[in-house]
Amino acid sequence: MSTSALTITDLTVRLGDLQILRGVDLEVPFGEVHALMGPNGSGKSTLCHALMGKPGYEAAGSARVDGAELLGLPVDERARLGLFEGFQYPVEVPGVALRELLDEMAAVGGSEISDRGAASAARLDMERFLDRPVNAGLSGGEKKRSEMLQLGALAPRVAILDEIDSGLDIDAVRDVAEAVEGMRGPDLGVLVITHYSRILRYLTVDRVHVMVAGRIVASGSSELAEDLEASGYDALVGEHDAGSEAVVSESFLDGL
Repeated sequence: MSTSALTITDLTVRLGDLQILRGVDLEVPFGEVHALMGPNGSGKSTLCHALMGKPGYEAAGSARVDGAELLGLPVDERARLGLFEGFQYPVEVPGVALRELLDEMAAVGGSEISDRGAASAARLDMERFLDRPVNAGLSGGEKKRSEMLQLGALAPRVAILDEIDSGLDIDAVRDVAEAVEGMRGPDLGVLVITHYSRILRYLTVDRVHVMVAGRIVASGSSELAEDLEASGYDALVGEHDAGSEAVVSESFLDGL
């Protein structure tokens, strides 16, 4: 096993004629939870789409899960390598019960998925939803807990959680953060994509990265997120627009 769950090196991404990511370098070691923050339009969701292999996103550079290259592989092979995405807006699947989805996962990945799924359902208080259609008629918080149940069942190497706090009330944010904390372990690396620091009040992150205009422009401890919450992204955006492409540390924000 590599020491890094996710390693991204000089990743560039185009969507048609639009260059979105402009050389992203990012590493998430096993056992750690990292947060990726940034203003709207900075490229955070594009990074997620490119890692998962969404059609139309032309990626170059390197993105590796546990040392295995993702780029150029179809989505199912990326998943088999251990990449999981938690969606900002989980899709409803009428006619397919959550229990049936877990059974299909187990048919492909082994009976241990059923065991982990049952344990996750009990831990997340989702047992009463197992025979209901996937995400259909659920609240925002319940849908995100369903995602966490699937994450627990699959036990991937890397979990990309795209704005899992979006549209949730404060209690649901706390519940989802506690679910992520409960899955932290030496065989998993987690990248949480978020606009706001509120989820980080309940989630212990090892590193915070800030993306502006398709580049990682700052990295630091959780204090970096708190500074951004207080001061906003304007200074970092201004620094980037002024022509600087250097990566800055959290000390950049000391004077804001």
